[in-house]
Amino acid sequence: MLKILLTFTPTLSQAWALLSVAIAFEVAGTTCMKLSHGFTNLLPSVMMFVFYGLAFSCNTFVTKTLDLSITYAVWSGVGTVATAIIGIYFFKEPGTALKLVSITLILIGVMGLHSASRMHSV
Repeated sequence: MLKILLTFTPTLSQAWALLSVAIAFEVAGTTCMKLSHGFTNLLPSVMMFVFYGLAFSCNTFVTKTLDLSITYAVWSGVGTVATAIIGIYFFKEPGTALKLVSITLILIGVMGLHSASRMHSV
């Protein structure tokens, strides 16, 4: 079973799906970081490491199919946007105009990178 897992190379559509899962785990880990209150809450502290470990594990498989530059840029960009939105809505951080414009620019960059990867794979 472990040998099968270690030799797994995702198809292009599986890689994008797995990258989405990695992003979800990374955002969950970052949210747990906030909820841990500086490692004073045990469960969010432990879950932070679990989620980050799962996120990096997923990314390891994704990079077998997608370029590293695309994988990391999309992972970090979408994760940044999702984390910023969570901060604004759930943790009541200020949603300033500059913050919202910056989020939009990150999304435009991620869409551009996704388009570039599609052109490369044709």
